[in-house]
Amino acid sequence: MSTDRTRPDLDDTTVEALGKLSEALETVDQARGFLYAFHQLTGKADRLLQEAVELFGKAGADRLAEDIARDLVGRNVIADRWTFQIVEDFDENYWGSFRAYDARAREELSGGDRHVFEARMKQRERTSGHPAHEAGPALEG
Repeated sequence: MSTDRTRPDLDDTTVEALGKLSEALETVDQARGFLYAFHQLTGKADRLLQEAVELFGKAGADRLAEDIARDLVGRNVIADRWTFQIVEDFDENYWGSFRAYDARAREELSGGDRHVFEARMKQRERTSGHPAHEAGPALEG
């Protein structure tokens, strides 16, 4: 890795492309977070549903309790899958591939340096000499 995070040795188009790829990965990471939230919320809903079934049974609504227990508790959320299977498939077949291409692009084009686009933006936008605008670690200038 270079000590100058702005990587003046790289052309602007390469830096912009690396920045777009990084931004795309960050967007996929955010989507992954929503997917995990969906996974957890769906699991919580199933546990709450089981509690509702138990309460319907105590309230004497046995037929309703039995129908809900049979048809909804433990049900696949999409064809043949619970949410943990969706998360695993996403991680293995999409997120993992995305991360691998991001790492490959950085290794091949910037020696592994991350956020070169942002480092250049920081250099352009900071006020030199201002106490809250220091260049920061591993950023010369």
